[in-house]
This record gives sequence, structure tokens and C-alpha cells, in this order.
Amino acid sequence: MLALDTECHLFIPGCGFEAPGLHSFVFEPLFTIGGYEFNKPMLLALLSTVIVVAFFWAAFGRAKVVPGKLQMIGEAGYDFVRRGLVYDALGKKEGEKYVPFMVALFFFVWIMNLWSIIPVAQFPVTSVIAFPLGLALVVYVLWLVLTFKKQGFVGGLKNLTGYDKSVGWVLPLIMVLELLQHLVIRPFTHAVRLFANMFAGHMLILMFTVASWYLLNGIGIAYAGVSFVMTLVMTAFEIFIQAIQAYIFVLLACNYVQGALAEHH
Repeated sequence: MLALDTECHLFIPGCGFEAPGLHSFVFEPLFTIGGYEFNKPMLLALLSTVIVVAFFWAAFGRAKVVPGKLQMIGEAGYDFVRRGLVYDALGKKEGEKYVPFMVALFFFVWIMNLWSIIPVAQFPVTSVIAFPLGLALVVYVLWLVLTFKKQGFVGGLKNLTGYDKSVGWVLPLIMVLELLQHLVIRPFTHAVRLFANMFAGHMLILMFTVASWYLLNGIGIAYAGVSFVMTLVMTAFEIFIQAIQAYIFVLLACNYVQGALAEHH
């Protein structure tokens, strides 16, 4: 939904304010390939993949001892995730093998978030629950595989169920709660945290943008100015939130991997 989609303004008879809602997150297919329909969020997700791959390919495809500007930027981004997230959670020895995955995950999520403030695109892909849920499931499958690989079948089951004979008669209740947490709550909250923040942020920006256009008439121009300033403030705040949410998503992924590799927890 774009503000200029309507000629409706304040003080025009029979012209009410059309607030953004769930319909603002539903898109008609742009084109069809092989029977698969591609809408705007899907296209932006595909472009995000291309951007991340192309950037790191250009930065490290012909890496030099004395790096150029693009390689320096790539190394800075890579090192930020490696040292600031992976090493802190997993340690250098255990974490090194997971650095490429976490770097790709961070920048993929971040780029999908950034589309919210890019002209023409103006939509955060992660505000559609399917995308953060899909990424959370990838992390979840990795966690399960590592859990059983590191701790064996019996140890993995104990990890999933929180089995501990020392707790006594409450053990069955604890096992049910632990199973619920690991099999349902963990992947759900991992996805919803990212989705909810990006959904709410985009909704607020939409609200103030549409309100600025709607109030742009007569004395309402004064109110439109205030609404426009709020649009700018919310956009600036959203830039910060986009990076923070990518950071938190990958931080949780690192913590899950660390939990799978731990001997007992």
C-alpha cells in the first residue's frame, strides 16, 4: 500500500482515512515461472540472495594481501560476525567451521530487512512470517543434527527431554515441558521475534506515511508536517532495528549450536 494510491484527503466529504492493515502485506503475483508464482516479497528475497553472493564473490573472489576497498568492507563484515557472534558463543576452535554459515545468515537477514527503506521496494521481506520461519527451521535442523551427532542417540534424547533422575517425581512434567520447549517453542519464538519486530516497524512507517498524505489539505497541512517528521524518525529508528534484529537472530542461532555441542546442559 502506497500513500499516493489514493486521492483522498482530510476535509473532503465522504473521504475517510484508509489505515494500513494486513492487506498491506498481501501482494499479487508479479510473474509466473514454470507454474510457480513470484510476488514482491519472493522477488526481494531472491534479490537478497543474489546481492549477498555477488558482494562476497566480488570481495573475496580475487583476494589480495593488500586488500582493496571492497575487500576491506567484506573482511570487516565477515570479521564482525566471526568475532562478535560466533567466537563469543562457540569459541574459536569450535566456532570456525560455522562462521561461513552465520555470516551468510546475518547478511541475508539484514538485506531482507533493509528493503523496507529502499525506494520502490519499500517492504521488509521478513515481515512475512514464512521467511523468518524458514530460516529458523534451517537453524533448528542444524541444532538437531549437531545434538545427536555430538551426544549420540541416548544423549540427544536426554538433551531434548531434560532427563535428570535427581529431580524425582516431577521428572515426567519436566520432560514434557522440555520437549515442548525444544520441539515447538524454540523454533517458533526464534522466527516470531524477527517477524514481529519487522512487521510492527513497517506498519508504523506505513501509518505515518499514509497519514502525512491524507492530512495534506487545508489546515491539516500543519498536522501533515508533524506526521512526516514522525515518518522520518521511524525510518531512522527502523534502520537501527533492522541491524539489531539480524544480530539477535544470528546470536540465537549461535547459542543453539553451542547448546548442541555442550556435553551436558
